[in-house]
Amino acid sequence: MGKIGIFVERYTMSDSEVMNALMRISQVAYHMGHRTEFIFRPDMWKIPEFDAIYIRATTDPLNSSYVTSRTAELHGIRVIDDSESIRICCDKVNMYTHLMKASVPIPETRFIKPNELNWKRGKELLDELGKPLVLKAPNSSFSIYVDRASTPNEFVKIGKRYLRRAERVVVQKFIRSEFDWRVGVLGGEPLFVCQYTIPRKQWKVSSYTQQGREIYGPVKGVPLKKASPKMIKTALEAAAAIGKGLYGVDLKQVGNDYVIIEVNDNPTIAHGEEDQEAPDIYKKIVKFLLR
Repeated sequence: MGKIGIFVERYTMSDSEVMNALMRISQVAYHMGHRTEFIFRPDMWKIPEFDAIYIRATTDPLNSSYVTSRTAELHGIRVIDDSESIRICCDKVNMYTHLMKASVPIPETRFIKPNELNWKRGKELLDELGKPLVLKAPNSSFSIYVDRASTPNEFVKIGKRYLRRAERVVVQKFIRSEFDWRVGVLGGEPLFVCQYTIPRKQWKVSSYTQQGREIYGPVKGVPLKKASPKMIKTALEAAAAIGKGLYGVDLKQVGNDYVIIEVNDNPTIAHGEEDQEAPDIYKKIVKFLLR
């Protein structure tokens, strides 16, 4: 019998679909003969008592989830997410560099330094990559600090705002679409496939109103057997460029080809969404943690 510690923060409990998914993995683990226990920040001293740690809180090298990951690793305990995946995926410059080295298809990408953040360079990039440009702060998540620039002035304004958070800004060619694909990958194997619909009159999966309310479109699950083999192959190659853990690989479809938008560690797994057409998702995670 194994014992899995599920590391959460208070905000994890506020999302009913995510919480439902955590209750389901606990039930699955129980029926497989294992135990689970939720652990919070004050409980981190308990980490050595577990056989595996499953992190379900926002990951970042500067917060408690990373400390949890490193603590587990130092005690030889299997953990999702591993600390290296956190370091890579939480820095988009690092992540895209790994994808480029692996020759994984991504949108045309440039890394802009502070001395390049000027009107002239903005015009060059707009002429080179087309308008609008997509600008991303390297340490952003959930589509926050991701914006579009259609003029050199917007390029400079957005870039300066993002440089308060990092030393470089990611600039990419914009790929128009009505939805994003996400392929969940665990240990080098596909875990789930779903389609994230982009809300009407928006251009990214998760957006916010002027009042600060989050808006997002419906999530549609797709059975692994019915998903495009080319899409699955591309997603697996992208995940392999990062590591061997749990990832949510975001792709856009361009004709019959697929382009990696990014690879996320600690991907969202919500009941009724990512598990729609992947009923064995929880069993696979438990097996991976306690293999």
